Amino acid sequence: MIKASFEALQTGNRQSFIARKFDKWVFDGPYHFHPEYELTSIIQANGKRYAGSHMEDFCHGDLVLLGPNLPHCWKLDTTRPQPEATAIVIQFNESFLGDDFFCRTELKDIKKLFQFAASGISFKAGTRQRINQRLVALIEEENSFKKMLMLLDILQQLALSSEFALLDQSQTIAARTIAEQERINPVFAYLVENFRQQVSLDKAASIANMTTNAFCKYFKKITRKTFMETIIEYRLNYATQQLVQTDKPISEISFESGFGDVSHFYKMFKLKMNLSPLNYRKKFMRSLESGEAVA
Repeated sequence: MIKASFEALQTGNRQSFIARKFDKWVFDGPYHFHPEYELTSIIQANGKRYAGSHMEDFCHGDLVLLGPNLPHCWKLDTTRPQPEATAIVIQFNESFLGDDFFCRTELKDIKKLFQFAASGISFKAGTRQRINQRLVALIEEENSFKKMLMLLDILQQLALSSEFALLDQSQTIAARTIAEQERINPVFAYLVENFRQQVSLDKAASIANMTTNAFCKYFKKITRKTFMETIIEYRLNYATQQLVQTDKPISEISFESGFGDVSHFYKMFKLKMNLSPLNYRKKFMRSLESGEAVA
C-alpha cells in the first residue's frame, strides 16, 4: 500500500536544526511528512511541487516554507535530463531554541509566519532572491552559533515579506486532526504517485479503510472537491506544464497526463482554461515573444 511516509529527522552533533545541501536523489523522495518546519530552496531543478493538496510547477530559485506534518515532495521533470539538480533544505521544530522562545514579543512576526506555514508558503520576487543567497551563505558557514543567528535573521526577513502566496489556501490537510491526516495523507500519496496512470476509486477507498460511498462523501468533505475532480485537476496541471515546456504532440501529452481519451482531454482543458490545448500553447509562445504573462 502506498502511504505518505513519515520521515524521522535527526540532527548531528547535537545541533538544534538541520541544514543540508542535497543532490538529485532528494527529488526521488516519496510524498512524506514530518513534525518539523521545512524551508526549501531549489538551486537547480525543474518539475512539480506537491504540498498538501496543492500542485504547482517549480524551477530554480523556488523558495517554500512548509509547516509541521504538511505532506510534500518535489518531483523532477523527467522529460529533460537534470544531472545538476540541487536544493538546500533547512529543517527545525518550533521549540528548537526552547519551548517558549518564539512566544516572546520580539519574535511575534516569526510566530505569525509559522501560523501561515501550516498552509505552505511560496515566496516570490526579490524576497526569493535575497533569501536564497543567504541560505547559500548559511550552508557554507562553519560556525554553529553564526548559523543559528543567520537562520533567525532569515526567518525574520521572511516574516516581514509581503511577496508570498499560500499554497494549500483552504488548508485541506493542515486544518485536519491527526486522525484525519493519517487517513487522508495516504490517499494523496496514492494520487501523487499514480494520477498519470489509471487511478482506482476502489483502491483509494481501501487505502482510507472505507467503503466506496463513504469515501466519496469523506473526500468531498475534506477537500471540497470530488475524487474525480481532484484527479482531473492534477492531470490538467501536469498537461499544462508539458504544453509550455515541450513540443510534444497534443495527443501524446493527453495520454502521458493520464487522459485515456484525447477528446475528453480537450473538453476538460477548455473548460478550465477557456482555450484549447493548441491555442493555449500558441498563446504562451506569443507571450514569450512579447513578455506578457499567460493566465
